[in-house]
Amino acid sequence: MKSSKILILLFTAAWLAGCSSPAQMEGMVFTPDASAVGSYDDVLQKQMQVKSVEGGEDTNPIWTSEISNEAFQAALEQSLANAGLLGTDGRFKLSVTLTQVDQPLFGFDMTVTSKIRYALKDTLSDKIILDEVIVAPFTATVSDAFAGIKRVRIANEGSARKNIELLPQKLEELNIGNEQVSMAF
Repeated sequence: MKSSKILILLFTAAWLAGCSSPAQMEGMVFTPDASAVGSYDDVLQKQMQVKSVEGGEDTNPIWTSEISNEAFQAALEQSLANAGLLGTDGRFKLSVTLTQVDQPLFGFDMTVTSKIRYALKDTLSDKIILDEVIVAPFTATVSDAFAGIKRVRIANEGSARKNIELLPQKLEELNIGNEQVSMAF
């Protein structure tokens, strides 16, 4: 009898909390301020393409929010377009792997940390010119959303957005010539 009451209580709590929803592309898009657009090496302008995104997961509605490959790729492409870097037939191909997304199971403040590997290949030289793992935490609080499931989704989106935001900073460090690439120090 006692276990059935606990079970009913758990189902009621889950019902009241709602179902998980996946991270939305719109919540992951980074828009740089106007001064940053066009500040990258001229060779990069409208010359990047997202070749692939791997490692994301589809959301199970009865478990927790996740970041899918498709949503992350759409957000990354929109962010690169916002920065003036995305091109239709770009010289530089970006391969992305969501290596780890750490999420809390419960709590008031939900901090999600994304670890994403970006590998940028120059198709002219056939060399990898950037191979970085970017780590980006983001915390969603009760003021962002009362329901824990929604806070996790907001934290997922915020962490992915922050991660995407840090990529152009790495790109600004590149010195790309017609045949030569180096990191600025």
